[in-house]
Amino acid sequence: MPADPRYPLGPSPEVITLTPTERLERLAVLRALPHEFAAALSGLSRAQLDTPYREGGWTLRQLAHHVPDSHLNAYVRTRLALTEPEPTIKPYEEQLWAELPDSRLDVDVSLELLRALHTRWVACLEGLAGADWVKKFHHPMNGPTTLEQMLGYYAWHGRHHTAHILNLRRRMGW
Repeated sequence: MPADPRYPLGPSPEVITLTPTERLERLAVLRALPHEFAAALSGLSRAQLDTPYREGGWTLRQLAHHVPDSHLNAYVRTRLALTEPEPTIKPYEEQLWAELPDSRLDVDVSLELLRALHTRWVACLEGLAGADWVKKFHHPMNGPTTLEQMLGYYAWHGRHHTAHILNLRRRMGW
C-alpha cells in the first residue's frame, strides 16, 4: 500500500517524555531545520513554488510560509510556559493564515524569519534546566502540553514539511 502523501514520515509521534539525549537530538533537528528547509526549496521557479505538494494540499510557497508561522506560535508558547503558570494559549487557524496576502510573498522572506526564529528558540531551549522541560501550557483543543512534548512535535513538524517538498521534487524530477 502506498504511503499517505499527507504524512511522508508517518503521523506525528506521541511524546510523553524525552531523555536528556533525546532532547539534544531534537534540539539538533530544530537547529538544522532552517538550512535543510531552505535547501529543499532552493532553485525552484515561481511556477514550481505555486505547485501543491499533493492533490488538495498546500503549495510549496504556502508551506514555506506555514512553517515559520507555526514555529513562531510555538516559540511564543515556549516563552509563555516559561514565564506564566500553565497559560492557556490561543490556537490559530493555520488554513486561513495560509490564504492571507503575505502568503504570496517571496519565500526568502519566510526563510529568513525561520533562520532568525530558530536561532532564538533553540538558544532559549538549550538554556532550560531539567525542571523547565515539564512546564506546561494549556491548548484549548489538545489539553496540557509540556515543553518536552512540544519539542518532540516541532522536531517532527519541520522534517514533515521538508519531506513534502522533497517528495514533490522527486516525483516531478525537479
